[in-house]
Amino acid sequence: MRVVGHRQFIELPGTGTHQLPPLFIPGHSQVKRLDRVMQMANELVESEHLIPICPGIDPAVDAELERRKMDLAINLVERYLAFVAHWRWGDSILEWIRQCELTFEAQPELRPLLRPDIWPHAGRSSFVTLIEDKEVPQPRIRLDQAVGLRLTFRQPPPLACFSDQFLLYLNSAVATSAYRTWAEMTPGPQASLPPERFTFELVRM
Repeated sequence: MRVVGHRQFIELPGTGTHQLPPLFIPGHSQVKRLDRVMQMANELVESEHLIPICPGIDPAVDAELERRKMDLAINLVERYLAFVAHWRWGDSILEWIRQCELTFEAQPELRPLLRPDIWPHAGRSSFVTLIEDKEVPQPRIRLDQAVGLRLTFRQPPPLACFSDQFLLYLNSAVATSAYRTWAEMTPGPQASLPPERFTFELVRM
């Protein structure tokens, strides 16, 4: 085992690199009907009475309240699109981890690394850390939250299923908690996979 700072890395025999399955990176297309998403956001703002409306008092005040309602709806849409983007990344990462586990199982020199009764050993979260160590381009995506959201939702629900509180304040905490619980399912201490010994192709979908 090799220790660098506060991190422990598994030492592999030899000096060669191991080829892992390709990681499919989600593209930019996130939702099919953005107009429908915007409509759901407007309905959420209306149904939850997020902006108080006092019609008829002053046209200028009415116009300002309508502007605030629109701004809030746009904010909710942006948060929802970020949620979908994170979920899609998490979906790709979990499938990639499954493929990596099959690869490890098929190679005698890698097979023991995932066994919790052998120390040091790696866990499923070690593959997430490996993606970070390989500096995979991930614009505005937190990998732990991406995996956490995919663990929480089998499919991304429509915006109408969420409360404004979840979209604005709670989704990050829920995702982080789900990821931490999932990572701790593998008995510790878990070691990291040495990034210089593994390679994988990035495929943008």
